Amino acid sequence: MFAAIPILLFVVFGGTNCATPIVMWHGMGDSCCFDFSLGAIKKSLNESIPGVYVNSLRIGDTIIKDMENGYFLHPDKQIEMACNIIKSDSNLVDGYNAIGFSQGAQFLRALVQKCPLPPMKNLISVGGQHQGVYGLPNCGSLSNKACDYIRRLLNHAAYIGWVQETLVQATYWHDPLNETEYKQYSTFLADINNEININTDYIKNLQSLEHFVLIKFENDTIVQPVDTEWFGFYKPGQSVQTQTLQESDLYKDDKLGLKQMNDNDQLKFLATPGNHLRFQWDWFEANIIKPYLTN
Repeated sequence: MFAAIPILLFVVFGGTNCATPIVMWHGMGDSCCFDFSLGAIKKSLNESIPGVYVNSLRIGDTIIKDMENGYFLHPDKQIEMACNIIKSDSNLVDGYNAIGFSQGAQFLRALVQKCPLPPMKNLISVGGQHQGVYGLPNCGSLSNKACDYIRRLLNHAAYIGWVQETLVQATYWHDPLNETEYKQYSTFLADINNEININTDYIKNLQSLEHFVLIKFENDTIVQPVDTEWFGFYKPGQSVQTQTLQESDLYKDDKLGLKQMNDNDQLKFLATPGNHLRFQWDWFEANIIKPYLTN
């Protein structure tokens, strides 16, 4: 069983076989290279796909900086850095598959929308929060005092300019009680979800994926609401009842091209038992590696 907690990654691991290379991005409270999280996943990937090249993104000069940037460096800046890393990696020139864990999943989705070359082939979202979150019950590696401070900021000041600029989690904080404020002041999620202005490049680039695979954890106690892992969210105006992606205006109006992707069988919705980012490797191998990562 694997547990990886959310952030961004860039340590390069090599391989010589002809399998499509893989790029990974970690989530909040994690980093690129810990042996007990993404390091273990990289090792398992090499066992399942011998010799596959894996680039685990590190945003910053050190592992500690990488971890800090997952909290305090605006996603747009992280994505720009990730784009430069990927473009400069000669092993990825012909394209790559991508695996994003929690927060890293929506960052990789933004990456394909904003940085389409080299091409991303398949995007695997492992517990990603594509419609944002409304709650932060676990702050990963931060102290309880720091965690409590972040929660207070998000609950009361998520859309204030300086909070949006300095706290990553505020940029995908989605308050269903204040949809207008969210759409007006969210500096990351509202943009990549085409909530106000329609960026046709975002649609075209996202639809260039062969498959966009969304993994939901059925017993997730970390992500609120868990429906966001399948692009669902709370119904507007309250925070009790949820709606599926297919019931949302985002889908009905096809603001992001997801309806067309679903019609074309590019969207895949998978679920697995367990809490956030906890899964059995044999399940991952059967449901993700064999159908999407061995091409």
